[in-house]
Amino acid sequence: MEIFTLLETMEELLENSKNLPFSGKAMVDKEEMLDLIKEMRIKLPDELKQAKWVKEERQRILVEAQKEADDIVKEAENRIISMIDEHEITRKAYEQKAEIIETANEMSREISKGTKEYADSILQNVEAALQGALDTIQNNRKELK
Repeated sequence: MEIFTLLETMEELLENSKNLPFSGKAMVDKEEMLDLIKEMRIKLPDELKQAKWVKEERQRILVEAQKEADDIVKEAENRIISMIDEHEITRKAYEQKAEIIETANEMSREISKGTKEYADSILQNVEAALQGALDTIQNNRKELK
């Protein structure tokens, strides 16, 4: 930045100037000082433009970085929600599996109980029929004797 160079030149001019006796004041070359000020005025707009551009570029980078950070956070939140949903789906699947197995076991017990009752009923009917046949046979044997 040339402004700093000009300021350093002005500083050197003041440091190398002659001091007035019994005061803190110094004598400087008026023309040389005015030339430096004039040169600073000429260069200052360019320096300001460059500083403004740097400031705007910095702001643009900050906005872009914030947007990128927001996107990363949003993506992470979506991923967490997805993982939670997957966990919830898995948990519900296990619950449904347990319910289905319990229902199947209950149905199996009921079918087994019903089968046994049916078989017992058939055997009871067969027993009654056989008992009737046996009674008939015994009666026929008695008549034969």
